[in-house]
Amino acid sequence: MNDLLIPYYEHPSVRPAEWDAIIAAAPRLHGVVLNPASGPGDASDPAFAEVAARLRDVDVRVLGYVDTDYGRRPHAEVVRDIARHRDWYRADGVFLDQVATSRAEFADYQRLARAARSAGCGTLALNHGTEPDPSYARIADLLVTFEGPWASYTRLVRRHRRTACGVRLCHLVYGVPAGVDLTEAARSHGASVHCAVPGRGAHPWGTLPCAVHRPG
Repeated sequence: MNDLLIPYYEHPSVRPAEWDAIIAAAPRLHGVVLNPASGPGDASDPAFAEVAARLRDVDVRVLGYVDTDYGRRPHAEVVRDIARHRDWYRADGVFLDQVATSRAEFADYQRLARAARSAGCGTLALNHGTEPDPSYARIADLLVTFEGPWASYTRLVRRHRRTACGVRLCHLVYGVPAGVDLTEAARSHGASVHCAVPGRGAHPWGTLPCAVHRPG
């Protein structure tokens, strides 16, 4: 069951054992978000290029992280970063972060989606962090409709919403207690893809998901 999307924002040379554990979890993975420097960086990083190649070798989807600053970042900068992920890390797709949610910004993201597809992105993930306008489902393969702490997730109101055919929903939850399996909770909210990590504070995505066996 490929239901786990991992945004793991640690350098492979610093945490090699953790990256080994992620790669070992390949049969469970929907994909991995590659984030060398809050994006692709200014030059190719050999350590991340090697990790990306290892992930592809075990048939894991690699998504390049690109921040959009809720539509405030210039279009050309976002497209440049998408191209860098493709050229430097052979990313299969892109994970657009801090995506706007309203209908007013949809045209800008539709334009980005066309550019991403033209650049060869097979998977387009949009991280809204909350419920967006339904129009965004028309341009994406994956919508992140929740990103936040476990305490907030337990209070999330169940919504049975329709999305465009083929679009999957994803929930990213941090501060998750040990022993909690997010799979059923995510499904009850309509999300077939998820990630639950124990990390808290400003950098929760520097910890391995609860579902991935920790090294040592």
